[in-house]
Parts: sequence; structure tokens; C-alpha cells
Amino acid sequence: MNKREFESSIHVDLAGQETYGAYLQLDKVLDAQSPRSNPPNHDELLFIIQHQASELWMKLLVHELQAIRRFVQADQLKPSFKCFARVAHIQTVLFDQWAVLETMTPSEYLQFRAALGRSSGFQSFQYRAIEFLLGNKDAAALLPHRATPTIHGWLEGLLGATSLYDEFVRYLARHGHAVPPELLDRDVTKAWEKSDGLMAVFRRIYEAPESNWDAYEMCEKLVDVEQRFLLWRFRHMKTVHRIIGERQGTGGSSGVSFLRKALDLQFFPELWSVRTELQVPSPPSGAP
Repeated sequence: MNKREFESSIHVDLAGQETYGAYLQLDKVLDAQSPRSNPPNHDELLFIIQHQASELWMKLLVHELQAIRRFVQADQLKPSFKCFARVAHIQTVLFDQWAVLETMTPSEYLQFRAALGRSSGFQSFQYRAIEFLLGNKDAAALLPHRATPTIHGWLEGLLGATSLYDEFVRYLARHGHAVPPELLDRDVTKAWEKSDGLMAVFRRIYEAPESNWDAYEMCEKLVDVEQRFLLWRFRHMKTVHRIIGERQGTGGSSGVSFLRKALDLQFFPELWSVRTELQVPSPPSGAP
């Protein structure tokens, strides 16, 4: 018999009980898709769900990055590495999601694009929060959120707070590394500027990893995050290019050319530049 027996122990009397749908508030989640096209367009639901799902994953990404920052502030790098592992999988999901949107052709998108009005992914406040947490600070990025004081205030707080990179640099200073003092007192509302003095610190770490293992591993975790973020940006840019070509974005940007410029931005420039200057590390003591 091709049938699974319905076990008698399964709860079926759920009146007044916590249920799957209630716990996840699925009534709100599944009722949050409101296509605007008239007449209704088949592909608009894909567009909405794609971006809503991305925002949910970005919410978790912000949650994990903030936890990592707290661990670094508390000099606890090892516990942060578990969060980094989760961040890696979230970033992979965000990257792979573009494949679903890429099933939509330019002709299909144009049928409902006008319904978006001036809405644009550039206005994603959670994306901006991720950038601020990683150190890409820009006060001008707050401007689209002036009409929503709660969101504007939250982002303004992140703009004025230390980034994850700031906190790692401070960790290094607390642990005896020769971090240039000006990096510890810098204006954290500004984007990070490359420091030759900090690059010298990373060079010493990379050339003697056995003596600086936690810091060494943290460096590589940060590089992992930035590389996956760059790949995500690139996939986004190519998806947009595939669907709208060189058209202006709905939010007023130049579109693909604007997205392409972001590929040159770096969160952790010293961690990339130091690779060019590394010498062959000395073998561990006692090695043959």
C-alpha cells in the first residue's frame, strides 16, 4: 500500500493551541504580496516574493553581523566564527536567489515595471545596514529614508557606530598589535580609508599565523564575507543587465552603470593589499 499511516499521537485538536501557522504569523507573511499591475500580471508575484525573501535573509544577516561585532568587542573571536559560518550560508542563499528572478524575460518585466513607480532596491534599508556594519559608510545613503523617521534613526545610529572592521582593529590594538593610533579615533561615520600602518600589522599576522591564530582566522573570515558580498553585487548587476539592459533604474539611478561602480568598493582594503607584500612565512619551530 502506497500510503503512510497517520499516527494516532499526532496532535489534531489545536483549538487554543500554538500552531505552525500562528507561530510563524503566516497569515501576515502570505498576505504581504500585493501586486499593483492592472490587469494583473503573472510575473509580478515572482518579483515581489524574490525581494521579500531577500529582505528576510538580510534581516538575519544583520542579526548575525551585530552578534559578531559584540563578540569582537568582548575579545571573543572564537564564538564569532560560528556566526561567520551562518553568514556564509545566508550569503550563498542570497546569491542563488537571483537565479529564480533570471527566469523572467525583459518582455515579461516590462509588462508590470510601471507599477513599481519610484521604488528601487537602492532604498533597501537593510542592505544599507549591512553596508554600514561592514564599514561602507555614506551619510548621503540616508537621504531616501527621511520620510520614515524610525528607519532613518536606526540607520543614523549604525552610521555613527563602529563597523565590524573598526572593532577588529581595536581588538588588535588591545592585543598588542601596533595599530596606528589615528585609526582608533577616526570618524566612524566616514568610509574606511586604506592605512599602510594597518597593512604592516596584517603582514606580521599573515607571516606568523601560528603566533596569531585567532586574528589570522578572523582576517580570512572577513575576506570571505567581502568576497561573497562582491559576488552578490556582481550577480545583482548582471541580473539587472539581463532584464533591463542599460535603462535607467526605477529609483532614478543610471541603472547597470551605477551598480557596476559598486564593484570597485572595498570594505577591508588592507586585507586584500597585504597579499601582494607577503614574504614566505617562517616554518613553525621544530618543523623538519
